[in-house]
Amino acid sequence: MKFQKNDDGKLKIVLSIGDESGIGPEIILKALSSQEIAEEIEILVVGSKKILQKEYKNLKSLGIKNIKDPDNFQIYNLEIPFESNNSKLNYGDSSFHYLTKAIEIVKNCPNSALVTGPICKKSWSTAGHKFSGQTEVLAECCNAKHVGMLFTAKSPFTDWRFNTLLATTHIALSDVPKQLNKSLIHSKLDLLYEFSNNYISKPTFKIAGINPHAGEEGLLGTDEKDWLNEAIFTWKAKHKGINIIGPISPDTCWNSSSKAWREQEAEKHDGILAMYHDQGLIPMKSIALNYSVNTTLGLPFVRTSPDHGTGFDIAGQGIAQSQSMVEAIKNAIELTRLRKKSNLLNSH
Repeated sequence: MKFQKNDDGKLKIVLSIGDESGIGPEIILKALSSQEIAEEIEILVVGSKKILQKEYKNLKSLGIKNIKDPDNFQIYNLEIPFESNNSKLNYGDSSFHYLTKAIEIVKNCPNSALVTGPICKKSWSTAGHKFSGQTEVLAECCNAKHVGMLFTAKSPFTDWRFNTLLATTHIALSDVPKQLNKSLIHSKLDLLYEFSNNYISKPTFKIAGINPHAGEEGLLGTDEKDWLNEAIFTWKAKHKGINIIGPISPDTCWNSSSKAWREQEAEKHDGILAMYHDQGLIPMKSIALNYSVNTTLGLPFVRTSPDHGTGFDIAGQGIAQSQSMVEAIKNAIELTRLRKKSNLLNSH
């Protein structure tokens, strides 16, 4: 189709709907009507036009006004046949195929970025798609060996970019110590540095400890003492000029982030490496609220996603907030432009 082949230098956003039985269709229709998204940005939504039209009529009947008519934006209409009476299976299967088609389009479309709507991991599993999340599908489709789950947010108060990268992602808490090691920490710091290097040459990173009080010198856990301290030291030794602080007690690691988010003169940092999912996501969501966006590092293109789930309990009611989807689109645009600018500078 034209969107795939057109190489006019214009930035393009490919947006997969996600699980259509959740709030994905609603937040997309709301987000695409936002004045915060530049009109010149070309957007292609991958999903069922029929379901988008149905949700549009539903929202109109509820009195919602600021929504985009599906007839007024590009849709890659992908109707996946429902072959089961199990709705979770059907919607899980559809959302998986929307994602893989969207990835295919972005890979073949220069100067484009991917934005993904929320999916349900249980529905994917029920449909036979054994991935723990969209990040893992992206890694496989792009043959990316080292990827990272970064949560980023642009403060509306100070314009500061707040970044938290996860060392481990969607795994049980009991499995975290088994996965953490020196090599993993080094690969994640490499990704964080590569990301930050798009807009700052000498970043400051903080690293959260694994144990309470970062182990308290071995009294509350020996991971920091046994290997994490050395991992930080050896990476820093190879990257002169980069300021690394840590490991820091996890209960205070994000204190400065809260101040930097709201106070222009507060001390700023450029990224925090969290050891596991909830350690990083609890402060990130508490501080940045609806401005936080999930982005996958290590891919050949920018991918972002709202920092929330499918919202099955409020789907169809017209009450879902769309700010995180707006931010996901805005960040995809900004990060793609930053990456392109950085690549041009490095090529000279």
